[in-house]
Amino acid sequence: MQQYFIHKLIWLIAILCAIVLPCYAQHFEINSSRKNINIPFKLVRNMVVVQLSINQRGPYNFILDTGVGIMIITDPLLADSITIPNKRTIKISGLANGEDYEALVTPALNITMPGINSVDVGAAILKNDYFNLSGFVGMPVHGLLGYDFFSGFAVKINFEDSTITVCEPTDLGKMRKMHKVPITIEDKKPYLETTITYQGGKKTKNKLIIDLGAGHPLSLENLIAKNGLPPKFIAANLGVALNGPISGYISRMDEIDIGKYKIKKVITSFPDVDYDKRQYTVPRDGNMGIGILKRFHIIFDYSSGALYLKPNSTYKNAYEFDMSGMEYYAGGENYQHLIVSRVSPGSPAADIGIEKDDEIVSINLKPISHMTIEEVDGIFKSRDERALLLEIFHDNRYDKVVLTLKRRI
Repeated sequence: MQQYFIHKLIWLIAILCAIVLPCYAQHFEINSSRKNINIPFKLVRNMVVVQLSINQRGPYNFILDTGVGIMIITDPLLADSITIPNKRTIKISGLANGEDYEALVTPALNITMPGINSVDVGAAILKNDYFNLSGFVGMPVHGLLGYDFFSGFAVKINFEDSTITVCEPTDLGKMRKMHKVPITIEDKKPYLETTITYQGGKKTKNKLIIDLGAGHPLSLENLIAKNGLPPKFIAANLGVALNGPISGYISRMDEIDIGKYKIKKVITSFPDVDYDKRQYTVPRDGNMGIGILKRFHIIFDYSSGALYLKPNSTYKNAYEFDMSGMEYYAGGENYQHLIVSRVSPGSPAADIGIEKDDEIVSINLKPISHMTIEEVDGIFKSRDERALLLEIFHDNRYDKVVLTLKRRI
């Protein structure tokens, strides 16, 4: 689940985007005399995390996400931390085996970043923390920021120096000297047309959502019934919905064409048939996530219907998937405990007896408390046949085991 956590465009968010917020001209604007504003961000487990303040309180950590149409506060405790008058509660029915879910709807909030403020931007506050984003990322995360941020600016993201530059679209100037890919903005989200080549040479035209909040490189939906799975694949847990894990498969596509760029051997997820029965407001074939986007310098210009791309130094790096067979999250005080949430049958971790709810205490004698969760991810994707010494807390005792990584796809 490390790369594939945010398959979050589920019924809840689709319904929220459709019904909960008034139709204000919700956007952000630059409040200084400068034409460009630079915003630092952290790239954590393939999530772009920025800091902002709400109603003079904060800072709070939000994931910047082109895959959501409205601002969503995922940490329900935030409703008690900031002053929000006139909140109203809505019930969302028909989700996850008929259960009802609740969200709070806010009036316009005062949302600020250095040099930037919101105009009539409200939010939906989930009444429960359905996704445990903080545990996944390994640091406090309070919500998702999407269309309202991107709609009023040209937004350049530099993944090499972890800087976002925003400006008025008319002030892009020399930043436009990158390869332009046409996009459409539909239902407050960006889409592009691409050609994907399957193993064996079959090519298909596909409409993909450009989803900065999805950690994977590529996800293809509704295609198993049409084209079947590629010859080589593994079963996997692709993410989390309200009613539990999203099952599916991981494989590779031979190539995806994005404008003039041809990207080879891309790790691709295929949600299973039951999950693919969802109906979207905008028909699509899947989404392109940050696993591809972070290999470019990118500019989103919603006003001109354009995505600008320029390869960065990571462009030619091979696409790798987890080689341990474990999924895990950060827990405990300060997120310094690494807890196993799932073990894939037949994987290296399963072969040595690691089980759900075990705690990984150290890797090669280095305590987990001295590592970031991204460092752990990198180790478990590092090299086929690499042997790692793990200390595991299992059945109320500490064990040392040797885990030999295996490239499974």
